[in-house]
Amino acid sequence: MKFTILIIDDEKNIREGLAANFELEEYNVKTAASGEEGLKLIERGDIDLVITDLRMNGISGEEVLRKVTAETPGIPVIILTGHGSIDSAVDAMRHGAYDFLTKPLNLDQLDMIVKRALESREMSLQHQQLKKEIEGENVLSGMIGKSQAMLKIMETIKKAASSKANVLITGESGVGKEVVARAIHELSPRKNKTMINVHCAALSETLLESELFGHEKGAFTGADHLQKGRFELAHGSTIFLDEIGEINQNVQIKILRVLAERKFERVGGEQTIDVDVRVIAATNRNLEEEIKKGNFREDLYFRLNVIHIHVPPLRERKDDLPLLMASFLEEFNRENSRSIKGVDSRAKSAMFKYDWPGNIRELRNCMESAVVMCSGDEIGLDDLPPSISRSAGTESIVIPLGITLDEADKVIVQQNLAANRNNKSKTAEILGIGRKTLQRKIVDWGIETPENADELGDNV
Repeated sequence: MKFTILIIDDEKNIREGLAANFELEEYNVKTAASGEEGLKLIERGDIDLVITDLRMNGISGEEVLRKVTAETPGIPVIILTGHGSIDSAVDAMRHGAYDFLTKPLNLDQLDMIVKRALESREMSLQHQQLKKEIEGENVLSGMIGKSQAMLKIMETIKKAASSKANVLITGESGVGKEVVARAIHELSPRKNKTMINVHCAALSETLLESELFGHEKGAFTGADHLQKGRFELAHGSTIFLDEIGEINQNVQIKILRVLAERKFERVGGEQTIDVDVRVIAATNRNLEEEIKKGNFREDLYFRLNVIHIHVPPLRERKDDLPLLMASFLEEFNRENSRSIKGVDSRAKSAMFKYDWPGNIRELRNCMESAVVMCSGDEIGLDDLPPSISRSAGTESIVIPLGITLDEADKVIVQQNLAANRNNKSKTAEILGIGRKTLQRKIVDWGIETPENADELGDNV
C-alpha cells in the first residue's frame, strides 16, 4: 500500500525539503503553505498522515489537529515546533497528536515516527475495511481473508449455498471448517432454521448413534423417555457432522442410508422417519487413505463428497494474517475494555515468520493473550506467547571491543543485510530507519549489494 503524506508548513524550504525526503522514501506527498490550504486537501480525502507546523499565520497547527481528530480521527497528525513551543506541542499530544518533533528536524527520527504512525494508520484502515465487510455480505457470515485461496473458497461457498448438494470440508484442525459450514448454511434457503452441529469425535459409538438418530423409550438402560435425534431435529435445515472421519463402520452404514434414502429409524424403534436435511461434513483426516485402510466406507465418501472444499492451513495463506489480526484485536479490545492500536513491526514480523500449527484457533488465542498482556498502546514482541516470539529469531551480532560507534553501526547494518539476503526494505524496517537512510549508509561505507537486492529478497 502506498501512503499519502500531507505536509503543512508556511516555510517553503522546510515544506519542499520534507516533500523531497518522503518522495525518496516512495510515499505520495502533498504540500500546503497554510492551514487553510491543508484543510481543503484533507477534506478531499486520500490523506493518510499529516505533518503540520504548530505556529502558522491564519489557521494554526493546533486548529488543524482539532479539525482532523474531530472529523477524520483515523489520520495521525505529527506536530513540528520550535524549542520555545514545546509546552504547546505537549498539550497538542494530549489533544490527539500522534507525536511532535522540534526544529531543526532530525530526518532519521522523523522517518521513524512517520513509519510507526503509518503502521497504526494501516491497522485503522484494516479495521474500517473489516467493518464494511461485516456490514455487507462480503465477509460471508464470519469468514475473513483476502488471499487467493480464501477468495476461491468464498466463491465456492456462494455457488454451493443455493443447492441441496452434500458438502465435504477438509483441512487441518483449527483452520475454520465450522465457519465454512455456517457460511454455507446462512447463505442457503435453509438459513431461517438453526443449523444442527454434531461433533462426532466427542461421542462413543453408542452415544453417537443415539445422538444422530434418537431413541425410543426403553431402547437401552437409562432410556426412560423418547428422544429425537439430530437428523430429525435438522428436518428442513442443515446438519453439520464435524470430524466425520472418526465414526465407526456401523454408524457409517446408517448415515449412508439417510443420504441415499432420506429416512431412518430411531434406536429401538420400528417407525421409519422421513427427513429433508442438507448434510455438510468435515474432517482433518485424509478419507481416501482411510478408505484404503478399510476405516471408511467408499460409498459414504462419494455420497458426502459432492462438493469438496479444502481449507488450507494458515501458514499457506499468510496474506490473511493482517485482516485476521485486526478482527481479533477489535474483538478482544471490546471484551477487555482496551484501546490497543495495533501490532508493532517486531511482533508482526514474528507472527509472519511463525508457522501457526494450530491455525486460526491458535492465532485467536495468541491475540487474546497479547491484548491482556499488553501494557502499551501497541502489542510488542514481549506480549506474544514465547513459542511465537521465539520465531523472531535468536541470531546474534558480535561486535568486537575497541571499535568506534560508526564501525559498530556498519557491522550491524552489514549483518542485517546479509541475514535478510540484501533486502533493503526489510532491513530498514528491522533497524527502524528509513530506506533512504539505509541507502546512504550503504553508499558511505561502500557496502556492495546486488542492484536488484529487494526483488531477490522479496522472492525468497
